Amino acid sequence: MRQVIIYPGEDGYWVAECPSLPGCISQGKNKEEAIANIKEAIRGHIAALEEDGLPVPEERFETLLVAV
Repeated sequence: MRQVIIYPGEDGYWVAECPSLPGCISQGKNKEEAIANIKEAIRGHIAALEEDGLPVPEERFETLLVAV
């Protein structure tokens, strides 16, 4: 299980990224598509790390919503 940050991008697409996997980022035309795409990106990112014999970073982020 990985935490994902999702937010509207400047081009009208939704951006999704996984902070515990640096460089693992995707996008979609809407939130649902962005979420589906980041799931695929996470699986591919982890598979590539394992294939190269590199360690897979553990999930280490906590999120907190702060009202200002």
